[in-house]
Amino acid sequence: ENFHGNMLVYMQWEKHLSFCAPLAFPLPPDMPFGDLVAGVLAPAYAVHPDSENVDFEKGEWQLNNVPFTPDFSKSLQENGLSHKSVIRVRTPGLEGLAGADSAAG
Repeated sequence: ENFHGNMLVYMQWEKHLSFCAPLAFPLPPDMPFGDLVAGVLAPAYAVHPDSENVDFEKGEWQLNNVPFTPDFSKSLQENGLSHKSVIRVRTPGLEGLAGADSAAG
């Protein structure tokens, strides 16, 4: 009700924190996961030097701290996301700025 039908989704690219906490976005439940990645996640991290080499479709994903494999053609809701879900992605081979590990786990 506070987000006009949208759900708040927290996102973090492991080892690539540009801010002190995961990013938060109000998103429509019927948004395709691929649109989330291409239209929200990728632009949010575009300033990071690793962004030009990332392939999020090959990432290792977690939803609420549980490993999962997103279907990029299905909606956020169909992928199991709900209000205040936390999604995290690791991209092996991309280790952040000078190998700095900003992820605790």
